[in-house]
Amino acid sequence: MAELINVSLCVSDIPRDKIFVAENGKKYISICVSELREADQYENTHRVFMRQSKEERERKDKRVYVGRGKSVVFRPAEPTPDQVADLPVAENVDDLPF
Repeated sequence: MAELINVSLCVSDIPRDKIFVAENGKKYISICVSELREADQYENTHRVFMRQSKEERERKDKRVYVGRGKSVVFRPAEPTPDQVADLPVAENVDDLPF
């Protein structure tokens, strides 16, 4: 079963002090994605927030939320009992040569 989480980030909400430059010169942010207890009004199943340092967690600083996302699962839907009951009955044909 393959699963993706499609996320929308609000880059305007990312604090400038949380953007860091790596040795390769590219800019990065550290984020966390957590599952919501129940989907919101837009069917989002996950929330995205800035990763906190150990000190920020110990001080119980508020999380900075920067986005939401939806879980997408790629698997065929299992048939319901009604769908199975509606299937045609297979004929008992014994035409095998052995």
